[in-house]
Amino acid sequence: MPDTSPRIFSAYLNINAESAVNEKTITEIIALTDGQIKIESIQRGPENRNIIPLPDTLLVVGDRLKVHDYPDRLKEYETILGATLFSGLHKVDDEHPLKAEKKTLAEIVIIAGSGVEGRTLQQANFINKHAITVVALHRAGKAMEIGRNSIGNTRLQIGDVLLVQGETEQISLLKSKPGLLIIDGAEALPQTKKAPLALSTLLAVVVSSALGILPIEISSVCGVLILLVTKCLNWQEAASALSTQVILIVAASLALGSAMMTTGGAEYIAQVFVVLSFGLPPGGILAALMLLLAILTNIVSNNAAAVIGTPIAISVASQLNLSPEPFILAVLFGANLSYATPMAYKTNLLVMNAGGYKFSDFIRIGIPLILLMWVTLSLLLNWLYL
Repeated sequence: MPDTSPRIFSAYLNINAESAVNEKTITEIIALTDGQIKIESIQRGPENRNIIPLPDTLLVVGDRLKVHDYPDRLKEYETILGATLFSGLHKVDDEHPLKAEKKTLAEIVIIAGSGVEGRTLQQANFINKHAITVVALHRAGKAMEIGRNSIGNTRLQIGDVLLVQGETEQISLLKSKPGLLIIDGAEALPQTKKAPLALSTLLAVVVSSALGILPIEISSVCGVLILLVTKCLNWQEAASALSTQVILIVAASLALGSAMMTTGGAEYIAQVFVVLSFGLPPGGILAALMLLLAILTNIVSNNAAAVIGTPIAISVASQLNLSPEPFILAVLFGANLSYATPMAYKTNLLVMNAGGYKFSDFIRIGIPLILLMWVTLSLLLNWLYL
């Protein structure tokens, strides 16, 4: 929880005989604070009866205004109104500071399936529904430069982080709701009765695929069906996990690879590659092929690079009268050096916004890593096969 945003506190502003707002209306008071103060209620008289703060309500000596805001804002209201700030029964001073009893801070990460992506908090009635206060909104790893009162009107994106404050019990209740990712720094994790079933299903999918009982595509679909039937997962959550962007990238990549093989494009690229690498030893051609695939995978994704590169590798090996195995492995390794661009691999796309990364971040970190892996794997293949 590295956030430095202050907490929200509830306090009372006592209207004294010297206060500048005696006999003034709520509308006039709001104007004095440039529309910032939000008065929840007014306590009046010895019996502290609650009065609704209507726009034309006149304040009198002894009124207590219940407000809810940051500490610096509360002190500012105290000065502007000429009132006295109280926390509970005590005047706010060094001995009696503001207290947020039973309140805790937490972060809510906006994820696919949370129900608020693409909507504002007001449209989703999120704050009233969950009885929490939104303190700040972070996007791309930093707090957005908007006022707290405007956060409810901001359209949320996947990867946004809401810094919220609420009752400890309410935050715990939020952690048990599906579709919400809550981070509050607590050691206690939410537990459900169906957690063992979900874990067993995951293990069954992995084990059945690892032992060759079922292909991974069959076992994973069966696992999802089990989760749906047992209501560990609902159809809405399953559908929200499907990324149209990722699906289109994979489908287009496979189509591109198929077109390359059908039209003879792969054979042509292989011939051009052999001509350009003429004079290099087999080990140098192997390293050059891996580098070519490393560049290609960061442009058209690793799936397309593997589909395109495999026939090229076989063609190169046949023209050199060498075993195709090391060249196919070079394609395999090169196609997975997808570190330099966000579109190189679907996981890069998923974490780019959530982590607040930029395109230049992938280039800055990815290119040195690609070079390191390329040199290491090229030496390894040469030592094992050539």
